[in-house]
Amino acid sequence: MSQAMPEKGGYELIYVIVNHGLGSKVLSMAKESGVSGGTIMLGRGTVQSRLLRLLELTDVRKEIVLMVAEKSLARSILKLIDAKLNFSRPNHGIAFRMPVGAFIGTGSGDYEFSADDGGVSKVHRAVFVVVDKGKGEQVMDVARAVGARGGTIINARGSSTQETIRLLNMEIEPEKEVVLILTREESTAGIVRAVRDNLKIDEPGTGIIFVQTVSETYGILDA
Repeated sequence: MSQAMPEKGGYELIYVIVNHGLGSKVLSMAKESGVSGGTIMLGRGTVQSRLLRLLELTDVRKEIVLMVAEKSLARSILKLIDAKLNFSRPNHGIAFRMPVGAFIGTGSGDYEFSADDGGVSKVHRAVFVVVDKGKGEQVMDVARAVGARGGTIINARGSSTQETIRLLNMEIEPEKEVVLILTREESTAGIVRAVRDNLKIDEPGTGIIFVQTVSETYGILDA
């Protein structure tokens, strides 16, 4: 991106997670409001429903739209998208924004979140776990056991086995899964520690965990 970064966190990263087929609509609304562009990734939700499990329909296809916008614009865009897609209704989607350049941590050492939040709300945090393909559900099982409500599993792969893709300026090898869990601040440490210990994230090549502060959320239904 050629645009220079403002001195004090003037840009934010917008995440919008919607059902399959709605990503282009979200991106079009954002572009009409002034966003220069974005990226749409495919993922699957981790819906907890006894009926869905009986019907073997637990893999709900999702689209994840990533966009960067000025802080003031990011807030107005989220409100517009929420008004159009009605995230307050169950299963209509999730949207949130976070400061660009927040602290990124790995699984080494004990969990410690240290970032310049710039005064944003600390109610929610976004936990990202990058693991080998097929282990995303294991991550979610562990996370749910210590309080996570749900998450989104993103398939991260290049077009060939020699290629890598980049997520938030990190290289992700092909055949990986990125698990995104949005959780309340007080539950974050327990989730990170449980996933780190159960999946042995501290061992080389096993996985990566990083956490970011979330500025504002839509569609998060806390119990």
